[in-house]
Amino acid sequence: MDRAKDVLRKLGQKAAEAAKKAEDLAGNTWQHCPSIADAAVGRIAQGTKVLAEGGKEKVFWHTFETIPEEKLLKSYPCYLSTSAGPVMGVIYLSTAKLAFCSDDPIACQAGEHTEYSHYKVVIQRHRLKGVVPSTSTVKPAEKYIQVISVDNHEFWFMGFLHYESAVKNLQGAVPTPVPATLSSYLQSNNIEF
Repeated sequence: MDRAKDVLRKLGQKAAEAAKKAEDLAGNTWQHCPSIADAAVGRIAQGTKVLAEGGKEKVFWHTFETIPEEKLLKSYPCYLSTSAGPVMGVIYLSTAKLAFCSDDPIACQAGEHTEYSHYKVVIQRHRLKGVVPSTSTVKPAEKYIQVISVDNHEFWFMGFLHYESAVKNLQGAVPTPVPATLSSYLQSNNIEF
Protein backbone atom coordinates (compact mmCIF):
# COMPACT_ATOMS: atom_id res chain seq x y z
CA MET A 1 0.00 0.00 0.00
CA ASP A 2 2.91 2.37 0.77
CA ARG A 3 4.37 1.69 -2.67
CA ALA A 4 1.04 2.57 -4.29
CA LYS A 5 0.85 5.80 -2.27
CA ASP A 6 4.39 6.75 -3.36
CA VAL A 7 3.55 6.11 -7.00
CA LEU A 8 0.33 8.15 -6.72
CA ARG A 9 2.17 11.00 -4.96
CA LYS A 10 4.81 11.11 -7.73
CA LEU A 11 2.11 11.01 -10.40
CA GLY A 12 0.33 13.81 -8.56
CA GLN A 13 3.46 15.95 -8.57
CA LYS A 14 3.98 15.38 -12.29
CA ALA A 15 0.32 16.13 -13.01
CA ALA A 16 0.57 19.34 -10.97
CA GLU A 17 3.63 20.43 -12.95
CA ALA A 18 1.94 19.65 -16.28
CA ALA A 19 -1.26 21.38 -15.16
CA LYS A 20 0.70 24.48 -14.15
CA LYS A 21 2.30 24.62 -17.61
CA ALA A 22 -1.10 24.16 -19.27
CA GLU A 23 -2.55 26.87 -17.07
CA ASP A 24 0.16 29.31 -18.11
CA LEU A 25 -0.43 28.47 -21.79
CA ALA A 26 -4.19 28.77 -21.51
CA GLY A 27 -3.99 32.18 -19.86
CA ASN A 28 -5.60 30.92 -16.69
CA THR A 29 -9.07 30.70 -18.24
CA TRP A 30 -10.39 27.56 -16.59
CA GLN A 31 -13.68 28.24 -14.79
CA HIS A 32 -14.61 27.82 -11.11
CA CYS A 33 -11.19 26.98 -9.79
CA PRO A 34 -8.42 29.01 -8.22
CA SER A 35 -5.99 27.25 -10.60
CA ILE A 36 -5.70 24.16 -12.76
CA ALA A 37 -2.73 23.02 -10.68
CA ASP A 38 -4.74 23.29 -7.46
CA ALA A 39 -7.61 21.36 -9.04
CA ALA A 40 -5.33 18.63 -10.37
CA VAL A 41 -3.55 18.19 -7.05
CA GLY A 42 -6.88 18.28 -5.20
CA ARG A 43 -8.44 15.63 -7.41
CA ILE A 44 -5.36 13.40 -7.11
CA ALA A 45 -5.36 13.85 -3.33
CA GLN A 46 -9.07 13.00 -3.24
CA GLY A 47 -8.45 9.93 -5.39
CA THR A 48 -5.63 8.85 -3.10
CA LYS A 49 -7.92 9.24 -0.08
CA VAL A 50 -10.58 7.12 -1.79
CA LEU A 51 -8.00 4.40 -2.55
CA ALA A 52 -6.49 4.50 0.95
CA GLU A 53 -9.88 4.23 2.67
CA GLY A 54 -11.12 1.45 0.41
CA GLY A 55 -13.53 3.20 -1.94
CA LYS A 56 -16.06 6.04 -2.17
CA GLU A 57 -18.54 4.20 0.01
CA LYS A 58 -16.09 3.93 2.91
CA VAL A 59 -15.15 7.61 2.63
CA PHE A 60 -18.87 8.43 2.78
CA TRP A 61 -19.46 6.15 5.83
CA HIS A 62 -16.47 7.66 7.68
CA THR A 63 -17.42 11.24 6.85
CA PHE A 64 -21.15 11.30 7.63
CA GLU A 65 -23.51 9.76 10.14
CA THR A 66 -25.53 7.11 8.36
CA ILE A 67 -28.36 4.75 9.10
CA PRO A 68 -27.81 0.98 8.72
CA GLU A 69 -29.90 0.53 5.55
CA GLU A 70 -28.51 3.67 3.84
CA LYS A 71 -26.70 3.14 0.54
CA LEU A 72 -24.47 5.51 -1.42
CA LEU A 73 -25.93 6.00 -4.90
CA LYS A 74 -23.65 8.58 -6.57
CA SER A 75 -20.77 10.92 -5.82
CA TYR A 76 -19.50 13.87 -7.82
CA PRO A 77 -16.32 15.91 -7.32
CA CYS A 78 -17.30 19.59 -7.49
CA TYR A 79 -17.05 22.96 -5.77
CA LEU A 80 -19.43 24.58 -3.32
CA SER A 81 -19.76 28.32 -3.88
CA THR A 82 -19.25 30.26 -0.64
CA SER A 83 -18.81 33.94 0.18
CA ALA A 84 -15.10 33.20 0.70
CA GLY A 85 -14.78 31.55 -2.73
CA PRO A 86 -15.23 28.05 -4.13
CA VAL A 87 -14.59 25.11 -1.80
CA MET A 88 -13.37 21.92 -3.49
CA GLY A 89 -15.02 18.72 -2.34
CA VAL A 90 -17.40 15.93 -3.19
CA ILE A 91 -21.18 15.88 -3.22
CA TYR A 92 -22.69 12.51 -2.24
CA LEU A 93 -26.18 11.26 -2.99
CA SER A 94 -27.41 8.39 -0.85
CA THR A 95 -30.77 6.75 -0.30
CA ALA A 96 -31.25 9.05 2.71
CA LYS A 97 -29.39 12.31 2.07
CA LEU A 98 -27.55 14.73 -0.15
CA ALA A 99 -24.22 15.63 1.46
CA PHE A 100 -21.11 17.64 0.61
CA CYS A 101 -17.73 17.54 2.31
CA SER A 102 -14.71 19.67 1.46
CA ASP A 103 -11.52 17.89 0.45
CA ASP A 104 -9.47 19.89 2.94
CA PRO A 105 -10.24 21.33 6.36
CA ILE A 106 -11.21 25.01 6.42
CA ALA A 107 -9.68 27.41 8.97
CA CYS A 108 -12.16 29.08 11.35
CA GLN A 109 -11.40 31.64 14.05
CA ALA A 110 -12.73 30.63 17.48
CA GLY A 111 -11.79 33.50 19.75
CA GLU A 112 -8.01 33.66 19.76
CA HIS A 113 -7.63 30.16 18.37
CA THR A 114 -7.78 28.91 14.82
CA GLU A 115 -9.67 25.67 14.41
CA TYR A 116 -9.80 23.50 11.31
CA SER A 117 -12.72 21.40 10.19
CA HIS A 118 -14.13 20.09 6.95
CA TYR A 119 -16.90 22.16 5.39
CA LYS A 120 -19.98 19.95 5.34
CA VAL A 121 -23.53 20.34 4.07
CA VAL A 122 -26.11 17.64 4.82
CA ILE A 123 -29.73 17.74 3.63
CA GLN A 124 -32.00 14.78 4.23
CA ARG A 125 -33.71 13.80 0.98
CA HIS A 126 -37.18 14.43 2.38
CA ARG A 127 -36.02 18.01 3.13
CA LEU A 128 -35.03 18.74 -0.50
CA LYS A 129 -37.28 21.29 -2.18
CA GLY A 130 -35.57 21.67 -5.53
CA VAL A 131 -32.51 21.16 -7.70
CA VAL A 132 -32.14 23.79 -10.41
CA PRO A 133 -29.50 23.66 -13.15
CA SER A 134 -28.30 27.00 -14.52
CA THR A 135 -25.75 28.42 -16.91
CA SER A 136 -24.03 31.79 -16.80
CA THR A 137 -25.35 34.10 -19.52
CA VAL A 138 -21.98 35.84 -19.65
CA LYS A 139 -19.85 32.67 -19.67
CA PRO A 140 -21.89 29.71 -20.99
CA ALA A 141 -19.12 27.27 -19.96
CA GLU A 142 -19.96 28.08 -16.32
CA LYS A 143 -22.67 25.67 -15.22
CA TYR A 144 -24.16 25.56 -11.73
CA ILE A 145 -26.54 23.40 -9.77
CA GLN A 146 -28.64 25.19 -7.15
CA VAL A 147 -29.90 22.97 -4.33
CA ILE A 148 -32.77 24.35 -2.24
CA SER A 149 -33.98 22.87 1.05
CA VAL A 150 -37.59 23.04 2.30
CA ASP A 151 -36.53 25.80 4.72
CA ASN A 152 -35.25 27.78 1.69
CA HIS A 153 -31.51 27.41 2.30
CA GLU A 154 -29.72 27.60 -1.03
CA PHE A 155 -26.45 25.94 -1.98
CA TRP A 156 -24.69 26.50 -5.30
CA PHE A 157 -22.45 23.77 -6.67
CA MET A 158 -20.22 24.08 -9.73
CA GLY A 159 -17.28 22.59 -11.58
CA PHE A 160 -18.83 19.17 -12.19
CA LEU A 161 -16.93 16.82 -14.48
CA HIS A 162 -20.21 15.06 -15.30
CA TYR A 163 -22.68 17.95 -15.11
CA GLU A 164 -25.60 16.35 -16.99
CA SER A 165 -25.42 13.17 -14.91
CA ALA A 166 -25.24 15.21 -11.69
CA VAL A 167 -28.29 17.28 -12.69
CA LYS A 168 -30.31 14.16 -13.60
CA ASN A 169 -29.47 12.26 -10.40
CA LEU A 170 -29.78 15.22 -8.01
CA GLN A 171 -33.13 16.23 -9.52
CA GLY A 172 -34.25 12.63 -9.15
CA ALA A 173 -33.55 12.88 -5.41
CA VAL A 174 -36.17 15.60 -4.87
CA PRO A 175 -39.30 14.00 -3.40
CA THR A 176 -42.52 14.14 -5.36
CA PRO A 177 -44.98 16.53 -3.68
CA VAL A 178 -47.67 14.85 -1.60
CA PRO A 179 -51.18 15.56 -2.93
CA ALA A 180 -52.98 18.27 -0.95
CA THR A 181 -55.65 15.92 0.40
CA LEU A 182 -53.10 13.42 1.69
CA SER A 183 -50.90 16.21 3.02
CA SER A 184 -53.78 17.76 5.02
CA TYR A 185 -54.76 14.31 6.34
CA LEU A 186 -51.21 13.65 7.53
CA GLN A 187 -50.97 17.08 9.17
CA SER A 188 -54.36 16.82 10.88
CA ASN A 189 -53.33 13.46 12.37
CA ASN A 190 -49.85 14.70 13.38
CA ILE A 191 -48.14 12.24 11.05
CA GLU A 192 -44.73 13.39 9.82
CA PHE A 193 -43.94 12.84 6.17
